[in-house]
Amino acid sequence: MKKILFAASEAVPFIKTGGLADVVGSLPKCFDKDEYDVRVIIPKYMCIKSELASQMVYKTHFYMDIAWNNQYVGVFEMEYEGVVFYFIDNEYYFNGDKPYGDTKWDIEKFVFFSKAVLSVLPVIGFKPDIIHCHDWQTGMIPVYLKERFHEGEFFRDIKSIMTIHNLKFQGVWDVKTVKNITGLSSYYFTPDKLEAYKDANLLKGGIVYADLVTTVSDTYAQEIKMPFYGEGLDGLMNARSNCLSGIVNGIDYDLYNPLTDTCIAANYDVSTFRKNKIKNKRALQKELGLEVNDKKFMIGIVSRLTSQKGLDLIECVMEEICTDDVQLVVLGTGEAKYENLFRHYDWKYNDRVSANIYYSEELSHRIYASCDAFLMPSLFEPCGLSQLMSLRYGTVPIVRETGGLKDTVIPYNEYESTGTGFSFCNYNAHEMLDTIRYAKHVYYNKKREWNKLIDRGMAQDFSWGFSAKKYQELYERL
Repeated sequence: MKKILFAASEAVPFIKTGGLADVVGSLPKCFDKDEYDVRVIIPKYMCIKSELASQMVYKTHFYMDIAWNNQYVGVFEMEYEGVVFYFIDNEYYFNGDKPYGDTKWDIEKFVFFSKAVLSVLPVIGFKPDIIHCHDWQTGMIPVYLKERFHEGEFFRDIKSIMTIHNLKFQGVWDVKTVKNITGLSSYYFTPDKLEAYKDANLLKGGIVYADLVTTVSDTYAQEIKMPFYGEGLDGLMNARSNCLSGIVNGIDYDLYNPLTDTCIAANYDVSTFRKNKIKNKRALQKELGLEVNDKKFMIGIVSRLTSQKGLDLIECVMEEICTDDVQLVVLGTGEAKYENLFRHYDWKYNDRVSANIYYSEELSHRIYASCDAFLMPSLFEPCGLSQLMSLRYGTVPIVRETGGLKDTVIPYNEYESTGTGFSFCNYNAHEMLDTIRYAKHVYYNKKREWNKLIDRGMAQDFSWGFSAKKYQELYERL
């Protein structure tokens, strides 16, 4: 039996700010239970909902030195959907109404968490073969494993894997402060270790010291070796390229299932979408006050409203999109200029643009189920989950060929009648607009081809089981 410990700063259903939580919450339950004992450890935040917190069982506590202080470390445990979760408790660090805040404070908090994860293991009597670390918040775990924890018998054979979900976030602060917090000697703060551009970088530490490094799609694993996507660490990614691989995320096929989804107006699957999917479109048009019209080409966007998501391209040609006689449904929050952009066009073209500047899980399901196409023109996208959800619901994705979008959406080829969506290559607003217009042309004039696109998209398997097999191969390598 191989033992794996997932260490991360968030996991569904306990705490979620992004896709990381979906991975850490959903992936562990997909491993073969006869071969793998996969457990998860996260902080016990004060803002975890009380109905979940009340089910956690106190295991033990002890004190640990960090940043010249002696800090309490409480350990709680809970089984959820067959997976054992551990929670590190410390109210000094994990109070507040959200998991992240001020960068310097976050760095101290997650250095504490990383050290606590390793300190807890002998106490709870769980010795993993591999600790699978996620993003910069756990970057110190591989470092500590090779530094102060490798002496003892218990830790000697433990290996580590570092998974990068988004290279943009690295946990960077000045060397002096980080040295004080971590208790590491000057030996560790050199350009081949934790130091980068005169600062200390926690993610870099994790990448340097982990036994293997993964990221969340094949294409992104290649892209981050280039300066444009490498966020200053492209040299390091090249240096570690023999240990670097990309594995695409999955989505929970029970949660995102158009046949059983309770959030949508009419259920359907690959054999009934021709008849039933349209009912969702009518219901959503009615709900959002758009013109109720089966023939309107409806495009959905569910996204954080930031430049990374390619919204500056949409801003550039928004007027053309609106005058092209399409309906646009937007859901999400983010930068004020994009929130206001969509509000303005909702006001100007009230019957064809609906701007929902908040987040609602239920409405997102209805958008995936109701729209004809789903737009994701990202500047960079490590993996992306929305395009997988839209494929699952038979909504045809229109994406830019970057990261996970390139790996999961097969571009439509009208001559061979293949593909699952539409894509464009250059980060260019008019190239995006042309692709939208081409998709619309197929939708109106080649309805059979359009339905075949949906057939092929809904037949794709992006469930977690597929990703789990890939991770198992990686674990075997170690």
